[in-house]
Amino acid sequence: MSRRLAHILVVAVFAALIALAFSRVDYTWNWAGVWEYRQKFVQGWLTTVGLSLAALLASSLIGSVAALLLQSSQPLLEAVGRVYVELIRGTPLLVQLLIGFYVIASAVGLENRFVVGVLVLSLFSGAYMAEIFRGGLAAIPKTQIDAARAIGLSPLQTLRFVILPQAVRLVLPPVAGQLVSLVKDSSLLSVIAISEFTLNAQEVNSFTYSTLESYLPLAVGYLILTLPLSALSRWLEARFLYET
Repeated sequence: MSRRLAHILVVAVFAALIALAFSRVDYTWNWAGVWEYRQKFVQGWLTTVGLSLAALLASSLIGSVAALLLQSSQPLLEAVGRVYVELIRGTPLLVQLLIGFYVIASAVGLENRFVVGVLVLSLFSGAYMAEIFRGGLAAIPKTQIDAARAIGLSPLQTLRFVILPQAVRLVLPPVAGQLVSLVKDSSLLSVIAISEFTLNAQEVNSFTYSTLESYLPLAVGYLILTLPLSALSRWLEARFLYET
């Protein structure tokens, strides 16, 4: 049996089990009522796409800088990176969003909820990215770096041709998992009244009193975002494995 056929078979079994479970529930569906608010789903989904893309880029940059700080031989720089990572990872994103918007953003006069949401989400995910990147860099044997220097490679060439190709291959699976989590974590931005996908689904539910009809499209919408990320990660992982 081919891998693709096996995946299709497993998905079909899961779909059949879920359909069976729904068929045994005494529930009156109201898709017509929810359909009237389809534009809210579309607008919320597009907002989530924008939030996620911005946070993906920003968190990758923040994570890279924080990983370099963690690897620094300067105690002060290393301390900055370590305190940032432990502080962010040790507190809930919900609390960070509330403090970030209602306290810090208010103190500096930043009123754009979208910008604040992206910044807080990026800082949150960046702390996890930092540890992933640090682990990837630390996994490269020092002997390879010494060998690169011995054959005359500059520090930049060593980073480009020796360290990064191997580190990228090592960190791709955990990075993909973190990016998928970031997309789902964006649903918490509803607490600061950003009209993203989850908040709009909640509003549709309050308008129609149709809970399942409001939240099933939510699940599908997030799958549309997260599945391509996972597929891209597997493709990149296979490509870098071939190159190294």
